[in-house]
Amino acid sequence: MAARTRRVKSVEDSIRDTDEPEHRLKKHLSGLDLTVFGVGVIIGAGIFVVTGVVAQTQSGPAVAVSFVIAGVTCGLAALCYAEFASTVPVAGSAYTFSYATFGEFVAWIIGWDLILEFAIGAAAVSVSWSGYLQQMLSDIGLDLPSTVAGEEARFNIPAMLLALAMTAVLVLGIKLSSRFNAVVVAIKVAVVLLVVAVGVFHLKAANYSPFVPPAQPSEAASGWDAPLVQSLFGFAPTTFGWGGVIAGASIVFFAFIGFDIVATAAEETRNPARDMPRGILGSLAICTVLYVAVSLVVVGMQPYDELNPDAPLAGAFSAAGLPVFATIIGLGALIGLTSVVMILLLGQSRVLFAMARDRLLPRWFSTVHPRYGTPYRITIATGVLVAIMAGVIPLGELTELVNIGTLAAFLLVSIGVIVLRRTRPDLPRAFRVPLMPVLPIVSALACLWLMLNLTGNTWIRFLVWMALGFVIYFAYGRARSRFTTPGDREDAAAANAARRG
Repeated sequence: MAARTRRVKSVEDSIRDTDEPEHRLKKHLSGLDLTVFGVGVIIGAGIFVVTGVVAQTQSGPAVAVSFVIAGVTCGLAALCYAEFASTVPVAGSAYTFSYATFGEFVAWIIGWDLILEFAIGAAAVSVSWSGYLQQMLSDIGLDLPSTVAGEEARFNIPAMLLALAMTAVLVLGIKLSSRFNAVVVAIKVAVVLLVVAVGVFHLKAANYSPFVPPAQPSEAASGWDAPLVQSLFGFAPTTFGWGGVIAGASIVFFAFIGFDIVATAAEETRNPARDMPRGILGSLAICTVLYVAVSLVVVGMQPYDELNPDAPLAGAFSAAGLPVFATIIGLGALIGLTSVVMILLLGQSRVLFAMARDRLLPRWFSTVHPRYGTPYRITIATGVLVAIMAGVIPLGELTELVNIGTLAAFLLVSIGVIVLRRTRPDLPRAFRVPLMPVLPIVSALACLWLMLNLTGNTWIRFLVWMALGFVIYFAYGRARSRFTTPGDREDAAAANAARRG
């Protein structure tokens, strides 16, 4: 049985699947489109909310350093994603990469794991969008009942409608989705640049001192509510200091989630060998610069301990006597979050599409629309699922799973790029990770360290989710995969034999 779960789908096999007429996606995306997709999903709730929370509770004015640490960690993983995506230009991202290196079982687990990042992430951002909408309507005298809107809603109608609307855009074609995203990203980046351009004239040097506040004993929760690293290594809980800066990096990491979604669109890219590395690394570099600039401006405009943790950017401008800009920032956040939901849904549908094409999920879901060239069945199913979660499930604690699920995928991709270099040195690689294997190893260790900074409860939920994935794989996927299906089984066996030979 162990041998069966290690069945590897060759790179050639993965690429050959993309030419099947029934499952062929249309290639419309350029390097610029991919970069805009990356910026569209990365710049979201993180920059508008997380900055204030981390500055106030962990890093102080040094929150910019926390962003740099998280950005470098993501950058190391991005190098690994760039090599994989240019070598294996197939939908599915980390799932497809793992299938080519570790085998079917690990690929399934990564695909299952990515649901934590994409589906739950999309539901969580939809709920955040509903909260922004509720607040903005309240500001102009139109109150939405808290039972149907906002994070405490019993049945969150705006969040559900947003998820379903973005699903419709995705079904209508990748070109339309790209154009819609480009408009939203232009608005979002304009708002971020406005924050920097206006805020820089209201900075106070005193707000930056001390840049790294002295470490203070923390009354943080103990037991399973504490970071796992605290329990494993006996670290005394503290806030601020350099320990707080590093702990803050594990939180602001949430703001960078999404660059890996660019890799899920490899199969819809006209020249993936050239454009995938540009899209992945370019979007991450742009967003890191914007994050650092915004965080430096915000903590310079208002003392870090006075920031509004729910709306730090808008709050800082209000405190500076600029309420009009505060309103513009709120509107920009509302518009910007729509693209985040859309691209998270895009990433989730492409991963599940790849899994269905490999028959680990019902193959019916892998059919492409004859007119729009999109995997419409799995896209609709994903959108409905996300809408239900956004509408009825309290997602406050579940959003922590987004971080650990993403970091787990990053860790395996970092290791996988080393494995594929050893097992398939013959593959043409348009982009190569430099300093192999040092940088991938550093990337894997950095991801593991950030994972250990998450709470024990988050780890328990993560392991329970993984256990559920094991059950589904052995109850359904293993017996129905392409390796056990007549026709596909012979092709896969021949490909594996050729690979071993």
